[in-house]
Amino acid sequence: MRVLILSDIHANLDALDAVLALAPAHDAVWNLGDVVGYGANPNEVIDRVRGLGNVFVRGNHDRACSGLDGIEDFNPIAGRAARWTRIVLSAEHTQWLREIPCGPLHPDGPNVSCAHGSLLDEDQYVTTVRDAWAPLHDAKTRINFFGHTHLQGGFATNGQEWFRLAPQYGSRDKAEEFEMPLRENGRYLINPGSVGQPRDGDWRAAFAIYDDAQMTVTYCRVPYNVKQAQARIVAAGLPDRLAIRLREGR
Repeated sequence: MRVLILSDIHANLDALDAVLALAPAHDAVWNLGDVVGYGANPNEVIDRVRGLGNVFVRGNHDRACSGLDGIEDFNPIAGRAARWTRIVLSAEHTQWLREIPCGPLHPDGPNVSCAHGSLLDEDQYVTTVRDAWAPLHDAKTRINFFGHTHLQGGFATNGQEWFRLAPQYGSRDKAEEFEMPLRENGRYLINPGSVGQPRDGDWRAAFAIYDDAQMTVTYCRVPYNVKQAQARIVAAGLPDRLAIRLREGR
């Protein structure tokens, strides 16, 4: 089975459409959370992703924008975007967000898990090897997908050594792929990156393909119409910073 792994779309319709148009052939879609927040098209994005499958884990913005959580811990820009999203979401979409389960989920048996943040805490950012140690050490599953950081890559261990995973690309102007084999003696935390708001310095929409037959993960980046996504944000009256950062990839 080949699975399209999506995370942190953040209501960016233009980025999502580019991913769906250019993603390699796949049999299923797993979504790691934060479908909404920041971007200008939450209802349209929810409509798109609901038709792609039924494997979803909730993100912190999904909770906040649906009213399950408060926004007191959000920075001012994120809080403003969450309040706007609450206003424009349809009642149906708000309820759908509220019903997304907390991770980790196990969509492909006992060896694979899907979470938003850490396997131990859905809101924890896993950005360093130190952060990765406890969730990987305690994980009951060997291959673990997570999002939340908006940083494509991840972490791995063979039980003795610990590694940071970082795909390598040659260009930032076209679609590219980086295939990584999954070794039998390895345990993995794999972040497909953010579809709608990358923060690793690469503006292109990020996602991954997991192949359980070949035992590979292919990291992918695709360009999209950033100017249109920025124009939607400005037209919605959302903070300008949310538009500017799309081109910066920060």
